[in-house]
Amino acid sequence: MKTKVAAIYGKKDVRIREFELPEIGDDELLVNVVSDSVCLSTYKAALLGSEHKRVPEDIDEHPAVTGHECAGVIVEVGKNLNGRFEAGKRFVLQPAMGLPSGYSAGYSYETFGGNATYMIIPKQAIDLGCVLPYEGRYFAAASLAEPMCCIIGAYHASYHTTQYVYEHQMGIKAGGNLALLACAGPMGIGAIDYAINGDVKPARVVVVDIDEQRLARAEQLLPVAMAAEKGVELVYINSKTLSDPASHLRELTGGHGFDDVFVYAAVAQVIELGDALLAEDGCLNFFAGPTDKNFSVPFNFYHVHYSSTHIVGTSGGSTGDMEEALALTAAGRIQPSYMITHIGGLDAVPETVLNLPDIPGGKKLIYNGISMPLTAIDDFAERGKSDPLFARLAELVAPTHGVWNAQAEQALLSHFGVSTGL
Repeated sequence: MKTKVAAIYGKKDVRIREFELPEIGDDELLVNVVSDSVCLSTYKAALLGSEHKRVPEDIDEHPAVTGHECAGVIVEVGKNLNGRFEAGKRFVLQPAMGLPSGYSAGYSYETFGGNATYMIIPKQAIDLGCVLPYEGRYFAAASLAEPMCCIIGAYHASYHTTQYVYEHQMGIKAGGNLALLACAGPMGIGAIDYAINGDVKPARVVVVDIDEQRLARAEQLLPVAMAAEKGVELVYINSKTLSDPASHLRELTGGHGFDDVFVYAAVAQVIELGDALLAEDGCLNFFAGPTDKNFSVPFNFYHVHYSSTHIVGTSGGSTGDMEEALALTAAGRIQPSYMITHIGGLDAVPETVLNLPDIPGGKKLIYNGISMPLTAIDDFAERGKSDPLFARLAELVAPTHGVWNAQAEQALLSHFGVSTGL
């Protein structure tokens, strides 16, 4: 089976590569990867090359396939896996393998990564339960289960305590105050969605960002009135307009402070603001992953000692977190597609990955079986004036206020003759 992939060859060196896959082993799966959403972690891997902890030393000889937020269709099943897996069934990948080496799909393997038309899922990933069945018909939602899984995992990892009771109460505080800082971007929208529609609801959610356009988009997708119907007070704040953000934000809680604070940008000032917002027994969750191994920020240890404030950070999520993401999506309680702002084909991956921080908007969704430059959904209508495909896509996303959806996905795949067995 011939595959076409985007792979890391070295620092800032991502290329399209086409080659013949080996025959699968008895404990392996051959899969067609339909969709993959581009993660900032992939940019970090491409930026650092083999200096990244998950990227092997020999990528110049064995380039590592990029992408890990992926979903597709099983094509061939190794003989020892018959009965567990079936050709033609859809799957979603849980890439967090938890290996001591740190190796995982999208960083470390020549034939195992999401930016590929076909990939081989190795025995190790299968044994770890990383291949989950996907019953849905909308591949974008399956790809976005991985970023939603990371968001959900962070919510579960936050914790609270009772003095002299040496057990952590896991999860955000039900009925508490939750601050989401630098949180109007793509992952932030997922975090707002889950805060409002997850099983454990805070009483108040305050979303803070400095980008008015991003805040307006977040509020359009997740309105204050909708949150109120679910018993959650939702507040959007542009901290750039405040002379004393910490005091203003604490006042929203009647001076109590925030029981849970999530930081969605690796920026010192944002973390320091989060520290200043913490209530007694408040938990600061550092969600953003820095590229600088020496990244350090002052933290108020007086409050750590006397007010039991604490900090936690997570990277990735568990299989249970992903199963929760898939279940909430299937039930229509959360809408991962809110995160998507751009669509492209496999040929767009190298430029997209290497320039990701400079491309505005949210999640960039790649369909591996098509050839198409990365295109903002907001540009579909203009592109549609000269291209019937984009005119049709613009028409299909209009009823959902520019949000990518299953109908648009199917129209795109059909246009390029991509068969998914549906």
